[in-house]
Amino acid sequence: MERPDLASYAARSSSSRGRRYPEPYKDDRPAFERDRDRIIHCAAFRRLEYKTQVFVNHEGDYYRTRLTHSLEVAQIARGIARRLQLNEDLTEALALAHDLGHTPFGHTGEDVLNRLMKGHGGFEHNRQSLRIVEELEERYPGFPGLNLTWETREGIIKHSSDYDRPGEHAASEYDPGVRPTLEAQIIDLADEIAYNNHDIDDGLESGYIDLDDLFEIDLWRETWARVEEKYPGIDRERQVCQTISHLIGRLIGDLVDATRLALGREGVETLADVRSCPMRLVGFSKEIHLKNKQLKRFLHAKLYHHYKVERMRVKAERFLSQLFESYMDNPALLPERYQRKFEKDSVARVVCDYIAGMTDRYAQDEYKRLFEPFERV
Repeated sequence: MERPDLASYAARSSSSRGRRYPEPYKDDRPAFERDRDRIIHCAAFRRLEYKTQVFVNHEGDYYRTRLTHSLEVAQIARGIARRLQLNEDLTEALALAHDLGHTPFGHTGEDVLNRLMKGHGGFEHNRQSLRIVEELEERYPGFPGLNLTWETREGIIKHSSDYDRPGEHAASEYDPGVRPTLEAQIIDLADEIAYNNHDIDDGLESGYIDLDDLFEIDLWRETWARVEEKYPGIDRERQVCQTISHLIGRLIGDLVDATRLALGREGVETLADVRSCPMRLVGFSKEIHLKNKQLKRFLHAKLYHHYKVERMRVKAERFLSQLFESYMDNPALLPERYQRKFEKDSVARVVCDYIAGMTDRYAQDEYKRLFEPFERV
């Protein structure tokens, strides 16, 4: 049973538009809880453990991967949903699924595949996430994909951020132009809260970010002062950890308060009101929005374009470009189960699916197998 105290505008399993394929169930879990469980157990979710967030796995065990990032997004999103009395199961399902379609080597991989797939439909990771749950996973008898509910699939394709632009044409089956559920809207900013703060942590750990430079950022400086006042005399490492923790809490609190104000201001009482609202309802206050933008600009300048990150980006582009070109020139290089997919999809799309599903480590190993003469195949 779902929580009895859900807000009137929350999504409910009992009101779901259902699944694409009818199927018998072995138990009576709510629909969105079943979606979450199917996502956790799918192969694409497990592969996130070895896909880059910013740092490639061989650079150290400390740094976040797509998997740990997804878990952090889920933790933040559930906390927001609970405070707003929204559906935590749907929120968690969307948080865990939001990066399923990511390539190896982070956004570099996505940019490379999109360039290589020009003329073949392009590549965008939200569209790929939807393709995974609708087509590519092979786990259940009688249908492809995971057969998730309409609302979960809608939330996947309507995920939007600075990096995520699936486009309305990609959501043609999912009421393009209509707002998604509040649970889906939460994911956009829970994603941002997670990656901004764990990138600070990873950036400091790697030495790519200097702590002194962070004091130029209002959010960091103000939160550091609060922690210093609360825990006078603590060591630097604990001070950094607590500042990140308090900063996440501050952003969550502001988002919840600002969203409640927006719901009241727009007179939202039902899910239909959410869907017809001309604006997105989940967001920060104006003050925090501007301060958060300052933090994002800092991370872009100091971390994402650090020369060592750029060096890995150049290597990743070479790995993926040469793999793609080799498979396109000789599709017989692909495993047999992928070659069987040529009956349904173009060679380019099958090659794209294969590369997008690789982990960083697998892509590097495949590069060596194909191009280093003494490497075993």
